[in-house]
Amino acid sequence: MNLVFASNNAHKLQEVQAIMPAGIRVLSLHEIGFEQEIDETGTTLEENSLIKARAVEDFIHRQPSSVSSQIDGVFADDTGLEIDVLDGKPGVYTARWYKMNDGKQGETISEEKKVFGANRAKALRELQGKEDRGAQFRTVITLIRQNDVVQVNGVVRGQIATEERGEGGFGYDPVFIPEGYDKTFSELPIEVKNSISHRARALTELVKILK
Repeated sequence: MNLVFASNNAHKLQEVQAIMPAGIRVLSLHEIGFEQEIDETGTTLEENSLIKARAVEDFIHRQPSSVSSQIDGVFADDTGLEIDVLDGKPGVYTARWYKMNDGKQGETISEEKKVFGANRAKALRELQGKEDRGAQFRTVITLIRQNDVVQVNGVVRGQIATEERGEGGFGYDPVFIPEGYDKTFSELPIEVKNSISHRARALTELVKILK
């Protein structure tokens, strides 16, 4: 089975390819010639996940049958960090939280590593002095296959650390401690993270549908 993962995020692609079972080949957008950016205009994770999947599905339908016939479906994910004491923020704005509501509106950082760092710094600032550091990562995956649209969720509860810890992972991994562990996602071995993460749990639900 050949599925296209509708994301330009190389870290996500590597994680998804490592988690997916044998028999399911995950194609990148680059492999199918999709190079454009997708405007994520939704106000929920569900909406953005669907927008991305639809954009790539439409692109595939415009390709020669020799290409489109080799693809069995498209799936996209949208992930949000939802912090309890912040009423679920940043949520759908997780990837660009650094430039919201802190006097930095309009500032744009182009380098991915710096964006991740700015987002983590904002999380630590927002929770400075707060005892309740509970949070969760939630992933919504949309699968489009033969005009059928299905959405699944994956959630992992945890805590926001008081400082960055670890060198691995990406995004908020250095500040997120998953429930049942005393290490951040960045400190945990990648195989452990991939077995318990929000994305892994959503992919588990996706695989059930694909069987």
